[in-house]
Amino acid sequence: MTLVKVCGLTREEDIKYANELLPDYVGFVFCKSKRQVSLEQGKKLIIDKLDKRIKTVGVFQNDDIEKVKCIAVNLKLNVIQLHGIEDKNYIQALQEFKLWKCMSIDVASSSQEDLKEAIKGYEEKINDISKYNIEAMLVDSSAKGSSGGSGMSFNWNILNNLKITKPLVMAGGLNPGNIEEALRKVKPYAVDVSSGVEENGVKNFEKIKSFIEKVRNF
Repeated sequence: MTLVKVCGLTREEDIKYANELLPDYVGFVFCKSKRQVSLEQGKKLIIDKLDKRIKTVGVFQNDDIEKVKCIAVNLKLNVIQLHGIEDKNYIQALQEFKLWKCMSIDVASSSQEDLKEAIKGYEEKINDISKYNIEAMLVDSSAKGSSGGSGMSFNWNILNNLKITKPLVMAGGLNPGNIEEALRKVKPYAVDVSSGVEENGVKNFEKIKSFIEKVRNF
């Protein structure tokens, strides 16, 4: 069964929704973003209120390595999700944690060859990705040079028969209306949704419920 991650939780209401609906993962953004939360906010949301059956993911982008470690340890994060340009030393410094590495696809000019080259380049950069504690590769959409989190979908067909050494987490423009099509085309290990389950910029209970039900009933 495909796992579900709901990302970008910022409010106590979001935690209540998660505790009732029990996605497999929830994500908290600690890098620059309109959904960014601080360590102190994270403590109130994760340590004090989140159901312990739900795994936690911290999202970072080119953040100072000590900051990443501090947040991960204090909040007992299950996964660190990396959206930046990390070299071999950066990855090695985080070997005590499970990592998800994001690869971004430009929605304006995406092709399978572009994605293959991006993944190949990253694998070569850290000298064989299979040796490191990278649990999964997350593929997200980007626009205008961003590193994911655009809320727009990309051409899912480019993921067909893509050979990578790690499980695939699919993100980018997913919502209750298109998730079944995405699952049919890609069959990912996990799906990651944020803006697709929001209404007026905040998480919406019914949209999260619908999204999770469609994934689990697929």
